[in-house]
Amino acid sequence: MTISIFDLLRVGIGPSSSHTVGPMRAARRFVMEQLCATGALDTTASLRVDLYGSLSATGRGHGTFTAVLLGLEGWDPERILPEQVDSRLAAMQASGTIQLAAQQDDDGAQRHAGGREIALRVEDIVQRPLTVLDRHTNAMTLTAQDAQGQELAKETYYSIGGGFVLSESDAVASDASLGEALATEDATVPYPFTTGAELMDHCARSGLPVSRLMMANERALHRARHGGTEEEAEKDITAKVLHLWQVMEDCKNSALEREGSLPGGLKVRRRAPDWHDRMWKDDPGRTHAYWQEWVNLVALAVNEENASGGRVVTAPTNGAAGIIPAVGFYATHYGPGASYAGEEDREDIAVRFLLTAAAVGVLYKEQASISGAEVGCQGEVGSASSMAAAGLCEVLGGTPKQVENAAEIAMEHNLGLTCDPIGGLVQVPCIERNAMGATKAVNAACMALMGDGDHRVSLDEVIVTMRETGRDMSSKYKETAMGGLAVNVVEC
Repeated sequence: MTISIFDLLRVGIGPSSSHTVGPMRAARRFVMEQLCATGALDTTASLRVDLYGSLSATGRGHGTFTAVLLGLEGWDPERILPEQVDSRLAAMQASGTIQLAAQQDDDGAQRHAGGREIALRVEDIVQRPLTVLDRHTNAMTLTAQDAQGQELAKETYYSIGGGFVLSESDAVASDASLGEALATEDATVPYPFTTGAELMDHCARSGLPVSRLMMANERALHRARHGGTEEEAEKDITAKVLHLWQVMEDCKNSALEREGSLPGGLKVRRRAPDWHDRMWKDDPGRTHAYWQEWVNLVALAVNEENASGGRVVTAPTNGAAGIIPAVGFYATHYGPGASYAGEEDREDIAVRFLLTAAAVGVLYKEQASISGAEVGCQGEVGSASSMAAAGLCEVLGGTPKQVENAAEIAMEHNLGLTCDPIGGLVQVPCIERNAMGATKAVNAACMALMGDGDHRVSLDEVIVTMRETGRDMSSKYKETAMGGLAVNVVEC
């Protein structure tokens, strides 16, 4: 199985990769594959949407219902802008209809294709929070019918974390579990790995740091799909990685301009703008003495933007989207030479940081899960903290063994972390939890650098432990809003 950095880190909209981005992708896929590609669109008169398990239980707070409607219109979560979301949702509410398949692909962009008007409102979506399908708790079934009530198409989709979506047909066709169905037969990469041990072995044999090994695999994937030379492939990959970095920066900056309360019934006050003003007064020169305050600020800002439905990078999920940007801020502002680094140097740091983080993210996706609904928040904040610790350790000069140690330390101390958002909103405790995950990542990288890379517990052992802990964890602590803070804190 070959997972690219661009599979793990994607641009999407908040507040959740598994509950917003995934359902939007699933709905869009249904329309394009089951209706447009088969010619059934012209005779579609009605649609039924059934949401199961966690998608239904916390769907309202996560924007799942409206995300499905946007996906049915053909909107791509990587391309839609927050202002387009607001405009379309207002129009849907006013008319009680959607424009089915109105947005379609055209040379890598989206164009308005007219669409087919269908009566469908949020209130029409069927919620089945207590029904958990066998393959995954995040499930949805879409059914299209003609004017006579005859079924034209039907498919069940699973949002398995980080925006990844698989259908029942995918699993049945491969006679496999969802994880196995996600695998590809792509064997073009020079350094295939699914475990930390394999990754470390490749680094030892090749003499490459983790970031360069990951880049070699990305080059091979790029050339297999698009052709071109090694140099052209690396140039394009670097540009795309920097685009992800820029979206992270834009996300943080957007949050610093917003004031008031976050959407939803909790009325959580945005803290990022006030904190930013205070930081510029207390530490205008961004001295190292205040690194933790700046890291906290970036993590909070990104996740406040995510909670607002803003444009974020799933890193590897929306719920944990603030950790990698916050630790990346540390890498580019407090790392070796960062104080006098030029823009090009900081871009190089960002690319190495993100490639290394993605390599570790592959291990979590391969061996465990990044879905809070499946393994709790240890799979989201825990995996993001581990990825960020690895990336930071490399750019601070760590060896591959120290990088692996940093990733292991960060996850080891996030084991058992539950997913219990109050009101189903990605706000409390999620926003502060990102700041805590980011500072843990910085500390894990520093601890690893103090050693020589040798350690008693391997990263693979911690990942397997995380997976097993998630399996044993009560379902009420896995993004169902049925346990923990979600029920012990009274909503206002």
